[in-house]
Amino acid sequence: MGLTYAQSLVRSHITNKESLMILVRTEEKLAELKARNIGQIFIDPALCVAQADLVILAVKPQDSGVLFAQIKNYLQPQQLILSIMAGIQINSIYNVLNVSKIVRAMPNLPSQIGMGMTVFTSTDEVTRLELVMVQNLLSTTGKTIYVEKELSIDAATAISGSGPAYVYYMMDAMMRAAKDMGFSESESETLIVQTFNGALDLYNKSDLTCQDWIKKVSSKGGTTEAAIKSFNENRLDQDLIDGANAAYLRAQALGKN
Repeated sequence: MGLTYAQSLVRSHITNKESLMILVRTEEKLAELKARNIGQIFIDPALCVAQADLVILAVKPQDSGVLFAQIKNYLQPQQLILSIMAGIQINSIYNVLNVSKIVRAMPNLPSQIGMGMTVFTSTDEVTRLELVMVQNLLSTTGKTIYVEKELSIDAATAISGSGPAYVYYMMDAMMRAAKDMGFSESESETLIVQTFNGALDLYNKSDLTCQDWIKKVSSKGGTTEAAIKSFNENRLDQDLIDGANAAYLRAQALGKN
């Protein structure tokens, strides 16, 4: 995700390669990113952190302790911190790094192709102008929603953050069903991908709800009605809701840890 934002910032001209500084922790990553020529690459935080207007924290949550230890002595009070780490709460960032201007955001995987969904919140110390700047930055990778309560970030982690995996899970199940019915692997993939694409396109181009579309596709005594009846009898909708709630609880647990 860090690389996604680095590329988006340069591509959208929010910054340029000369002003973009990327901190890495291994020589291998240093060489790899230098070869990409997307910005100035550093392995020593003393050479870059204090000079930044905006510091983006883009590591896995389990690596946050190592990162915090590396950068905390170089951060300045006026700097704006943007965290895209799952589960790491604003209070944790504030207490360890001793900074007050913090934005916490939760993007998802489609951000890599400019089709992402990012939910974000901020501390009161972040000015309106700074918040607009951050939203413009986040919007380079897709759509954004600002929320007042940080708890909503954990909810977004469970819904939009993990959501692409839920879609792929359903697609995979339908592909397996298609193969069981005699279609080849490539035919199954084409059937399912185009079905999902078409259904989403129809939804986006109308004002109808999901339930409205289900009724449109279903006919009395027909095949769709039989499938929906099976889904309802097996409580498939509740299983999906339970799964999302499990992700939500895990996101909260990560923050507490």
